[in-house]
Amino acid sequence: MTLLLQISDPHFGTEQAPVVEALRSWARQQRPDLVVLSGDITQRARPSQFRAARAFTDGLGVPVLAVPGNHDIPLFDLWTRLLNPYGRYRAAFGADLEPVYRSAELLAVCVNTTRPWRHKHGEVNAQQIDRVARLLARADPEQLRVVVVHQPIAVTRLEDECHRLRGHAPALRRWADAGADLVIGGHIHLPFVMPLQGLARPLWAVQAGTAVSSRVREGAPNSVNLLRWGAHAPPGCCRIEQWDYQSDEQRLRLAKTSEIRPARTARA
Repeated sequence: MTLLLQISDPHFGTEQAPVVEALRSWARQQRPDLVVLSGDITQRARPSQFRAARAFTDGLGVPVLAVPGNHDIPLFDLWTRLLNPYGRYRAAFGADLEPVYRSAELLAVCVNTTRPWRHKHGEVNAQQIDRVARLLARADPEQLRVVVVHQPIAVTRLEDECHRLRGHAPALRRWADAGADLVIGGHIHLPFVMPLQGLARPLWAVQAGTAVSSRVREGAPNSVNLLRWGAHAPPGCCRIEQWDYQSDEQRLRLAKTSEIRPARTARA
């Protein structure tokens, strides 16, 4: 059984203490098998912000899989941005910018979609697309196959189209062919679950809101996603729960549940 907690865009440096404490308490109760940080872990990639983020994740007591977001590269420290853009991120979350997590029921493959020469926009190149596809193609049928990015591969609002990941079209075609089930990300602080059309097999975009930052989007409170697979969900289904922070109660409450049914063959 697998319980995956997706935390995105916490922007440590703008975190709200009551939300941080509520998320910490709730996560300890849920006891996820894996925490995925889908980028923008800090606000300005400062060492103190990375230390705060690391202290928070260490306090959860479970494995953490992380990818950098555009905010995790120094913006105003141009010398560091040029010569060692990921140095502070690596010091906090490890040298591997594209880690992979494997268990009997889960394959999670991270993709670094940030580029130091870009301020906000992300991209995925042919080499990254191929690497992910090869890993997906070797997955076991029992594994839920998740690709982790920062910038979204799909959007629901026209105003967010400019934030869509460069190279998303060939990536989605190739990853669907290889057996991906979900592509999870953040960046736009807007949670949703969207089926993607016109691909070789069912594939869903799963976006998370901002977890603990004051930089919330209108109509979208602080939130995280909880993904249930195996014994945690109905047979053959992945249950995706959106948990929102309720400021009046200072706690997280279940706001929305989506159940999806990944396609399976004897060997994908």
